[in-house]
Amino acid sequence: MLLAVFIVAAGLSAGSSVLLVSRLERVGERLGLAEALLGLVVALAADGPEITSALAAVTTGHREVGVGVALGSNAFNLAAMLGLSVLAVGGLRLPRFATMLEGALALLIAAIAVAAVMAWIGPALGLILALGVFLPYVFVCALPPAARAQLPLPRPLLTWLRRAIDQEIVTIQRAPRAGRVDGLVVVAAAIAVIGASIVMEQTATTIGAQAGIPTIVIGGLVLAAVTSLPNAVAAIYLSLRGRGVAAMSEAFHSNAFNVLLALLVPAVIVGLDAPTAGVALAAGTYLALTLAAVVFALAGRGLGRWAGLILVAGYLGYVVLVVAT
Repeated sequence: MLLAVFIVAAGLSAGSSVLLVSRLERVGERLGLAEALLGLVVALAADGPEITSALAAVTTGHREVGVGVALGSNAFNLAAMLGLSVLAVGGLRLPRFATMLEGALALLIAAIAVAAVMAWIGPALGLILALGVFLPYVFVCALPPAARAQLPLPRPLLTWLRRAIDQEIVTIQRAPRAGRVDGLVVVAAAIAVIGASIVMEQTATTIGAQAGIPTIVIGGLVLAAVTSLPNAVAAIYLSLRGRGVAAMSEAFHSNAFNVLLALLVPAVIVGLDAPTAGVALAAGTYLALTLAAVVFALAGRGLGRWAGLILVAGYLGYVVLVVAT
């Protein structure tokens, strides 16, 4: 019975998340949001299942499950959103400047997350550092080009930022403008995502406890993969349409939101347990796959089949090690 409830909740969460993303994109277009800011909002909406499941786990005392969902989802995102996308289309062409900007952000956020869960720094310091990296990025991306050109930064840096952001924007295709019903659909879909994700986390944790399955397996593998499916489908869809930068950006933004909202914010409120072997493995895999994706993308001016295979193989290795731990 619990398994049936979990399957229904997972389906409802994934379906509602896809609906939420599509309608929120239309609402953002109607409000005239800047393209880069719109992309961030859509990525946040697509992260609804991961964030809600992690928060539900932490607030109900299942801290390792929550950490596992946040870090495991990020590892899965890199393997599915980039690795599987590359294998599906044969390769992704990624402009160097956009890759450098997105890659630097992704690596810094991943390093901060690892330092926090391994107790090398406190959660509060981790949150401050992550916001110190992420908020300036959002601010600069959201500025109109004319205002961005007036920032008090060295001219070479401004030129570099312009080229990087322009390479991202050129891949974004605007959505249809929202109608009267779209706003209501956004609210209804958001409620469905939150409710279904809470049920999904609770049933999965209960099933795991009854079956004697380690909590890191429930959080870092089962919930992490299921809650990340909407993002994976969206990234593969973008890649099939030749929008490699958009797929890369969605993967890295999704991971940043997971670190900020599903890991560090609840950690500041309720704290983190001492790192277990499973948590250390999830954190290390997330950082290693992020580094691999960025290095391959810069070295090859994109991601080829070998890079995709390595990302997928790295995640499968993580799965084997988690199960064996």
